[in-house]
Amino acid sequence: MPKIDKDAHVEVKLDSAAGLLEQSLTDEQRRGLFEHPGMRVIAIVELASVTYTGHASSEDKAPQVKLRITTAEAAQDHEQARLVLEVARAMMRKRKMHDTLDELGPGTHDAERAVAEALAAHPTEDEYEHHKARQEARRGRERRSRIEQHG
Repeated sequence: MPKIDKDAHVEVKLDSAAGLLEQSLTDEQRRGLFEHPGMRVIAIVELASVTYTGHASSEDKAPQVKLRITTAEAAQDHEQARLVLEVARAMMRKRKMHDTLDELGPGTHDAERAVAEALAAHPTEDEYEHHKARQEARRGRERRSRIEQHG
């Protein structure tokens, strides 16, 4: 694990592997981003560091870290975009209140409450798994009923 000076500014770059982000966008969103420069799409992403470059203390270059999007989900409608932006605003308010714009800081975070409230109307992972199981069961019944009708 590389170590750098506590006060060193680390330059962040995004690597070119953006396939997960592309998959989370609808065809309409991709077309809109191409046809309307400046268009915005709101997304939640998870970033992971994939490479880093350290420089000798005699060089006048900042250390760099390259990040890759490992999970991405784009808001599909105005309500989802509004909820994601509200979570982001809550996180920013917390950092401003604690004068920690570079870190979250200690204590409870308004973001946790905002996320819980924002996600209250969205399905949980268990609800999603239950939905997939129901779909599979329905497909199985449809296949069996077709065989019976034609058999």
